[in-house]
Amino acid sequence: MKKVLKKTTLTFIITLLFLLIASEAMYGQSRRNKKENTDIWKYEIEGVQTGVQGTYLIKVWSYSPNANLAVEQAKKNAVHGIIFRGFAGSGRVPGQRALATNPNLEVEKQDFFRLFFAEGGKYLKFVSLTNDGAVAAEDRLRVGKEYKIGVIMSVNVDALRKDLEEAGIIKSLGRGF
Repeated sequence: MKKVLKKTTLTFIITLLFLLIASEAMYGQSRRNKKENTDIWKYEIEGVQTGVQGTYLIKVWSYSPNANLAVEQAKKNAVHGIIFRGFAGSGRVPGQRALATNPNLEVEKQDFFRLFFAEGGKYLKFVSLTNDGAVAAEDRLRVGKEYKIGVIMSVNVDALRKDLEEAGIIKSLGRGF
């Protein structure tokens, strides 16, 4: 009887340990996938409307296997796009150049931008959803195994520029060449 009880207890403990290890492996993989998806800059930007003074009103199209993650990633993509890519004009909305004029800036200042774009990072101070994150049906597309989600954002470009200038990341507009 004691032998059977010890064997049952041992089996229970081994099973419990296996389940704990397996669940941690799956949870860790989920965190890695989320991080990998947010480290890849895969997006498109288009001007939507002229925003209030010092802001751009843009639509950001983000790609992700997870539709909810694409909406969150759109905030990062919006700020990243304003800093490094700019956007082309369309109709009555003029295009805008990127704030960064140095094409290697992101690599040269990677420590700054890693913290800046970290989850809950400083980039959130400069971007807001204009429609509370609601995505219109025509702005939710399935492209292969991914979603292409279009979200309208307002980016406070004046405050973003000022912050990057004060941090020494970009040159001030008033500085000479």
